[in-house]
Amino acid sequence: MTELPDWMRPPRAEGWFAEDLDRLPEAPRHTELIDGALVFMMWPRSWRHGHLVTTLTVALMEQTPATTRVCRDMTIRLDQYTRLEPDLLMTTAGFEGDRTWFAPEEVRLVVEVVSPESAHRDHTVKLRKYAEAGIPHYWCVEDEDGAPVVHVYELDEPTRAYTPAGIFRGTLQRPVPFEISLDLDKLTPPRSS
Repeated sequence: MTELPDWMRPPRAEGWFAEDLDRLPEAPRHTELIDGALVFMMWPRSWRHGHLVTTLTVALMEQTPATTRVCRDMTIRLDQYTRLEPDLLMTTAGFEGDRTWFAPEEVRLVVEVVSPESAHRDHTVKLRKYAEAGIPHYWCVEDEDGAPVVHVYELDEPTRAYTPAGIFRGTLQRPVPFEISLDLDKLTPPRSS
């Protein structure tokens, strides 16, 4: 068995801390921290996944109020041991060019586009962790015969758990976190024959 490189060894007995991610230039892109353990996204992202995240980002940016920004490739520091990177998020934080993460109270919506590699985490671990951190809205975007289907969740404050708010096909219209109207069928190009 090949020996692990030094950078993969936790710097302390308690494991990794959220701030350690900023000091790991050797780590693969899209490295997350879950309960003090590094999680690497090693499977290449598909064209479909990248395209859907991009078109969804653009569609949401066109509707976002001035107090909110849509962001990709940024992490959310949920606690000392957990820092997750959703496919996209909406934040109320002011723009800071050197920033590398957001706090949960700055995040209004988290969107995960489910892939085979991330399905378990998106449906269980992230669903629970985002809710426990108090992020008010969570969308899980699935592929259904080439078309996006959005499972929408809203936070129930007293229980710090998400409750289903709808499953959307074709169109998505929501009054929260702000007035949103999406033509889901336009987010992905038709499949080639």
